[in-house]
Amino acid sequence: MKLLKLIPDNTNIHFLKWRLPFYIVSLLLMAGSLTLVATRGLNLGVDFVGGQMIRVTFERSAEAPVAQLRGEVDKLGYGEPIIQRYGKPNEISIRMKLPEGSDHDPALSDKMARTITAAIKTAHADARIDGVDSVSGKVSKELGWDAFKALGFAALAVAAYIWIRFEWQFGIGALFALVHDVVLTLGMFAITQMEFDLNIVAALLTLIGYSLNDTIVVYDRIRENMKKYRKMPMPELLDLSVNETLARTIVTSLSMLITLVALLLFGPDVIFGFTAAITLGIFVGTYSSIYMAAPILIWLKVNPKSFITTESALEKQERLARERG
Repeated sequence: MKLLKLIPDNTNIHFLKWRLPFYIVSLLLMAGSLTLVATRGLNLGVDFVGGQMIRVTFERSAEAPVAQLRGEVDKLGYGEPIIQRYGKPNEISIRMKLPEGSDHDPALSDKMARTITAAIKTAHADARIDGVDSVSGKVSKELGWDAFKALGFAALAVAAYIWIRFEWQFGIGALFALVHDVVLTLGMFAITQMEFDLNIVAALLTLIGYSLNDTIVVYDRIRENMKKYRKMPMPELLDLSVNETLARTIVTSLSMLITLVALLLFGPDVIFGFTAAITLGIFVGTYSSIYMAAPILIWLKVNPKSFITTESALEKQERLARERG
């Protein structure tokens, strides 16, 4: 029985031929993403800004009465609520600032939650309270800082690992690819205004791990080929390495995407943002391993002829035989 092959053997795609246009497009996308984050901002969840979030589903309504709810909650005297739809049109989240003194007296926030939920149930018989989350301002600041440190340390640890395992140019290439992937993902959240909470930080850390794995596979093959073909021009060597790992990259990405698309279509709404972040990350992570991490080695002056590595006597013998042949 003949095995199905998504990618034929011995592909010879000239990926590096278009490295400059792709780099320009990627830099423009990164600049656009950072601009959106700076101007439009992220829709930070209660985890990062503090406050209370009440999730409500109107079971017998096609659409939640957002305007009516805003007026009803505002009349309770706890301030103006931020009401947003998430998931289906009849599912909403109500975000409120915590009452003054709740940092020292949690009973105040509990009372506010009971008052708001009771008012909603009284006015709307089909309202179902799906959950109430409360985070104090102090805790939210700590969570935000911890999330920032986790992402920063993860990226730096990845760069240091690749620097030690390969060469410093590879470490810079991997770090740039990771920054590219994370920035584009943040740009997606700035455009869509999906809620950005600790689940999304977990997705970004997962994305860093996936992108690192894909980049290391390509870098390993580049290093092997630098030992074999010391006289080969660097663009040709990179094309060869990417083509040799292409089948593995495509199969791995497709396997993950099948699961992720199923979760996007049929999974619970509470993990939609997490799944969307990883789905985008699969695309940008695969792209960056080919068009970000690999071409930057050319501009950083990596050269097979000057690549220093320890080789056994047998490897040296084989290399010299290849070069003479």
